Amino acid sequence: MKEIKVPELAESITEGTIAEWLVGEGDKVEKGDPVLELETDKVNVEVNADTGGVITELLKGEGDDVEVGDAIAKVDETGEASGDSGSDSGSSEEDTSKEEKEESDQEEKQEAKEESEQEEKKEQKEQSKEDDSSGDDKKKEDVIATPAARKRARELGIDLSEISARDPYGRVRPEDVDEHAKGGSKKEEKQSSKSSSDKKEKEEPKEEFDKPVEREKMSRRRQTIAKRLVEVQQESAMLTTFNEVDMTNVMKLRKERKEAFQDKHGVKLGFMSFFTKAAVGALKEFPLLNAEIQGKEVVKKKFYDIGMAVSTDEGLVVPVVRDADRIGFAGIESEIIRLAERARNKELGLEDLQGGSFTITNGGIFGSMLSTPILNSPQVGILGLHNIEKRPKVMPDDSIEARPMMYIALSYDHRIVDGKEAVQFLRRIKEMIEDPYDLLLEG
Repeated sequence: MKEIKVPELAESITEGTIAEWLVGEGDKVEKGDPVLELETDKVNVEVNADTGGVITELLKGEGDDVEVGDAIAKVDETGEASGDSGSDSGSSEEDTSKEEKEESDQEEKQEAKEESEQEEKKEQKEQSKEDDSSGDDKKKEDVIATPAARKRARELGIDLSEISARDPYGRVRPEDVDEHAKGGSKKEEKQSSKSSSDKKEKEEPKEEFDKPVEREKMSRRRQTIAKRLVEVQQESAMLTTFNEVDMTNVMKLRKERKEAFQDKHGVKLGFMSFFTKAAVGALKEFPLLNAEIQGKEVVKKKFYDIGMAVSTDEGLVVPVVRDADRIGFAGIESEIIRLAERARNKELGLEDLQGGSFTITNGGIFGSMLSTPILNSPQVGILGLHNIEKRPKVMPDDSIEARPMMYIALSYDHRIVDGKEAVQFLRRIKEMIEDPYDLLLEG
């Protein structure tokens, strides 16, 4: 009997959630056959059988979290698939029947033992209550107190045995009762509060809503997104700076070149390629925004792998456009389309998601007017794009025109990037987008 275990997936992936079993108990598998789909924080991967045989037991169910090295199923290398007959099958049935009988007898003995223990505990509890009651009465009788003190104690509901007498002979007086009542008020309040709280918890149902709700478990990817977003906020000194861009010239250039561009390259000329090229140009001028912190060192990256945030049904993923400084506008547009399609079809590989140096996120496609994007750790910079809307703009000759404007945002890690550099970086993006002809030629 051998076990199928979760294999090493990638350096940064150590755990996952079983999304779907592709086989069941009694199924025959060959070495290398896929047996389940595992959902990780980045992509879904198939786990293959590392040995052939019959699946005798599934050790984990769909929705269970597993780590690398965990056993997830048992395989009988000499067994036959379910439904085969023979003497072995008959023997197995007899063994199973015997085991079930033994388990049943053991369960009955355990139940009888538990019932006996519960009866014994109940008798002990009742005897203890009787002893406590008689003991309390005796204590009250043994306390030396004046009749007035006893009357006062009854009125306040105080046990005389709990009162410390100031009388040298140990006699409890009314003033001792009053003093005890004052000193014990806080304690009584706490006990009363705790008692009422416990009572409230018992009375309240586990479901805290009065109206219908629906609960569903967060996916592995959504859990990881939530965890990392909180970690970024806690571990980095994140700050955001804003600017606005006049999109008139970019829109004019796209209108002039879009048909010729699509005929030549087979893809549309979009805004993302302009902003990607502008980001690469600005990163070359301000290299700290293309860096990351490792311990006490700042690692400045000499490559420009730009992450593109893509929204999917299961959450946000950030596939990477490699060497964005070396490919042209058409190459960037083609790569963005390819990665977006793979993301939505759940076909992204680990190699598509690892190693980005800077990220661009475009909330404008959903109508976002303004936002503060959160860093994609360990990167120290992310550029946020927003909706294009016509707004009045004062021109150099003091005239006012309605222009298509976009707010852009740069979130950055203030630990290594100063405000001056961040503002200048965003200003440089603005300049290149507002004069896109040179950008297109240089790209």
